[in-house]
Order: sequence, then C-alpha cells, then structure tokens
Amino acid sequence: MLGLLASIARADTGPQPAGSGPLPIDLPAVLRLAGAQNIDVQIAQAKVYEARAQHLEAQLRFFPWIGASLGFRRHEGNIQRVDGNVFETNKNTYATGGAVNLGLELGESIFGALAAHRLASAAGEDLEAERRDRVLEAAVGYFELARARAAVGIGEETLRVARDYAAQVRHAAETGIAFKGDAFRAEAQAERDAMALRRARERQRTAAARLSRVLRLDPAVEISVREADLVPLSVDEAGAPLSALIAAALEGRPELRASGLRLDAAEKAKDGAVYGPMFPSISGQAYYGGLGGGTGDPGPKEFEENREYSVNLGWRVGPGGLFDAGRIGAARARVDRGEFEMEKARDEIRRQVVEAHARAASLRDQVEIARRALEAAREVFRLTDERREFGVGAVLEHIQSHQDLDRAMLDYANAVAELNGAQYALRWASGR
Repeated sequence: MLGLLASIARADTGPQPAGSGPLPIDLPAVLRLAGAQNIDVQIAQAKVYEARAQHLEAQLRFFPWIGASLGFRRHEGNIQRVDGNVFETNKNTYATGGAVNLGLELGESIFGALAAHRLASAAGEDLEAERRDRVLEAAVGYFELARARAAVGIGEETLRVARDYAAQVRHAAETGIAFKGDAFRAEAQAERDAMALRRARERQRTAAARLSRVLRLDPAVEISVREADLVPLSVDEAGAPLSALIAAALEGRPELRASGLRLDAAEKAKDGAVYGPMFPSISGQAYYGGLGGGTGDPGPKEFEENREYSVNLGWRVGPGGLFDAGRIGAARARVDRGEFEMEKARDEIRRQVVEAHARAASLRDQVEIARRALEAAREVFRLTDERREFGVGAVLEHIQSHQDLDRAMLDYANAVAELNGAQYALRWASGR
C-alpha cells in the first residue's frame, strides 16, 4: 500500500532560478514559523504591548507630576483697588519656579487600574489563541501541500504507465496484431492523464503559495514537503472519551480564559461606576519659585523666593459621580453581555470538540476503507496486467483497472491528509 505512495517522484515545479529548486520544509519547522512569524500573531503581539502600556498608564495616575514655569506680566493704565477706588499705575510682575502637582480621581484610578490589568492579561490569552489558530492553519496547509505532492507523484506514475501502454498498443496495431482504434483509445487516455497531472501540479503550486502566506515566506520561492509518503498520524486525544476532551477544552482553551478576564474587567468597571465616586477626588500642589516686580519701567525688582502649598478633597454627585444611574446601568449591561458572551464561547468550544472528535473518528475509518480499496485495486490491476501479457486482456479493461488504481491511490492520499489535519484540529479544539 505505502509502496505505491513511496514511489512518488519529485514534482516538476516549473521555472526556478539557476541552481535552485523547491525549498524543503518539514512539519516541525512549519509549526515553529507559524507560531512566531505569522502576521496575525504579530498583530496580536502588538495588541498585548498596547494593553500593557494602557495598564501602566492607569498605574501612573496615582503619581504626581512636576511642572516648571517662567512668566512675565505688564500692566499699564487704570486698575481697581480692593476697596473699589480706581487709580492709574504701571507695574510689572516676574515669576519663575516649579511645582509638584497631584490630580487624582481616586476611585476611578483604583478600579481603572484593576480593569486594565485584567484586559492586559486577556490580551496575552488572545495572543496565545491567535498563535494556536495559526499553528493549526499551518498544519492543515502542510498536509494539504503533502496531499498535492502525493497527487503529483501519483499522476506522474499514472502518466508513465499510460504512455508505456499506449506505445505498446500502437506498436501492436502497426504490426497488425491489435485493433487500430485501441491504439487511439490508449493514446487518448494518456493525454487525459497528462491533463490530470498538469492540474495536480497547479494545485501543488497554489497549496505551496497558501502555506507560504501563513508562514510569511516569499510566495515566489516554492516550498516542498520533505516526506515522500503520507503516513497516518495518531494523537493522544484520538482515544480519549469525548467528555474528557470537552472538560479539558473548557479548562485549557485560551479563548475562554480571555473571555473570563474581560468579564472580570467589566466587573471592575461596574464597581468603579458604583463605588468609585465614594472615594474623594484629590488635588494638591507644592510650588517653589521666585516672584518680583514693581511699578514704572520694566525690569526685575524685589525678586524674592515664593512658596505655596495646597491640598483639596472633593466629591461629585450626579453625572460622572455618585448616583449616576446611566453610567451604572451601562456598566451592569456590559457585565451581563460579558456573561452571555462567555457562555456562548463555552457552547462554541463544546461544539468544536464534538465536531473535531466525530470527524477524526470518521476519517480513521475512511483511511482503513481506502486502504482496503487500494489493496483491491492493486490486485485487480496486477491480474489485468497478467491477462494482457497472455494476450487475453482487452485494452478497455486495462485502462479501466488503471483508472481504478489511480482513484484508489488518490482516495487513500486524500483520506490520510484529511485525517492528519483533523487530528491536529482535535488537539486544537481540546486545548492542547
């Protein structure tokens, strides 16, 4: 069975630069590249950096900031005294100094920092989920490329046998021991096989280009799988009970952990809307500098040091503060939505595990069926070839048996490739 697939010749990949050929690649390399180099993974990594920066920004709200100032003010003409009298004067004011300032919405800062921490953790889980998705996509793409290569190898072997047989029938027709129409029939079948091979090569090239996109390789450089055979793989999850796989998925899937963290962030935001306004708003300033000035012409006069200190506590009632019903209602609605989304994610994960398990089980049976069909087709082709050697076989019978063998080989290769991809999908669905 595997001997037929092992005879796959190296595919014709079209024009390549001098001294170059298809770039060989194996499954471990594909999985590593997909997990680190894929553009979607890098976008998710950038979102992690952004979420961490937002968390740091929320933490920095607790700290004061420093400001520096330098000012000049000139007044000319009338001015009013404190007692109400107006008089005319010219005066200058010079001021310079620095201040340590603090403006803190205490409740909002506390709950905002907690929510930002959860969102940063959720972004990390989203990155892991994106990496797992792309690794699965790369694995499926790799097996698709392996299937396409197998189809090319089968097509090349089929075309070689068909052309050899067409040449034999043509020679027999020329010598008068075979019907001339059989020669044309064999030649037509060889041309159909040549067309099928050309299509198989096209599918191989497009499969390589798709995999290159996932791996962020140059699509102009063709990649080729290392293995000559498609061998059915087996994973630990294949024999595990469905209930155990679902339980493992609900515990191990990063998408679910990310949903839980986002729900927790929504809870913290709701607490901030309800309880945050109970904390006071704090503002303060410590200023040190110099102040000078005087009447008459501009110029620094009586410039001496100047110090000022202030601290204020305040509460806000109404919109943006205590008893803000709209803000509280919106925050609670986001929590409710988060709970529904998390439950929806659980249902989706259960569905994915069930479907992946059923598909993997079905494909294991299909591979066994295809293997038996391939063995039967090989035996039919062998017997038909023996009949032809003894001169009792018909041309149509030989062509039909060869077509059956070709289809059986392709069916087996397709079933193995789909089984391998389905088993990786089962690992992905179960959170491994």
